Amino acid sequence: MGKKCLDYINDLNDYIDGQIDSDLYQEIENHLKQCENCRIMIDTLKKTVSLCREGKELKELKLPPPLEKKLNDMLKKHWQEKFGK
Repeated sequence: MGKKCLDYINDLNDYIDGQIDSDLYQEIENHLKQCENCRIMIDTLKKTVSLCREGKELKELKLPPPLEKKLNDMLKKHWQEKFGK
């Protein structure tokens, strides 16, 4: 029985970076040929990595103050609910 999609999750970053052994790389390639969901996930992950790398070259953008406050309030509430502080 072959691996399931979730079995590859821990290896995806290394797969994208080309930092896995050739057997595992080929195993993932074969899986991607048969699994549309994983192909979509890999494509999305590759795009995210690409955007993050591009973002390092962009200057920092400021959020509009109302949006920044709303985001900070939501994060603070989540933190307090999770950690009770």
